[in-house]
Amino acid sequence: MNKPLTPAAPFAILGAGCVIAGGLASAAIAPAPTPHGAWAVAYLVLVAGVAQVGLGIGQALLAPGPPSTRLIVAQVAAWNAGNAAVLTGTLTGTTPAVDIGGAILAGGLTLLILGTKGTARSHHWVRHGFRALIVVLLVSIPIGLVLARIGPS
Repeated sequence: MNKPLTPAAPFAILGAGCVIAGGLASAAIAPAPTPHGAWAVAYLVLVAGVAQVGLGIGQALLAPGPPSTRLIVAQVAAWNAGNAAVLTGTLTGTTPAVDIGGAILAGGLTLLILGTKGTARSHHWVRHGFRALIVVLLVSIPIGLVLARIGPS
C-alpha cells in the first residue's frame, strides 16, 4: 500500500474546505436554526466534505496506475458542481437544480468507478469500503431527490 496519495489532494483540499464551510455555516445558523440550515450543514460536512475525501483517497489507493489529471479534474468538478447545485436548489426551493445536481453527482461517481477499473485484488478492505461508499451515495441521490420535493417548506 505504498501508493502516493497525490491524486487524492484535490479531493482532500476541497473536501476539507467543505467541512470547514459546514462548521462556519453551523456557527452562523446557531442563533436561529432552520430545518434547511441544519440540513445544509450536515450535507456540507458529510457529503460534500467527508465523502469527497474518502472518494479521493479510495481512488488513489485503488487505481491500477495514477489517474490522469484530466480524469481527476472531471471527477472533482462533477462532484463539487453537483453538490453546489443540490445545495443551491434545496435552499432556494428550485427542484430542477436539485435534479441536475443529482445527475451530475451520479456522473461523478461513475467517473470514480472508472478511475478504479482494473484494481488489483489486494487491499480488500479499501476496495470494499470504497464500493460501499459509492453504493451509499448512489442510493442516497434518488432518496434526496424525493425528499427535496416533500421536505419542509
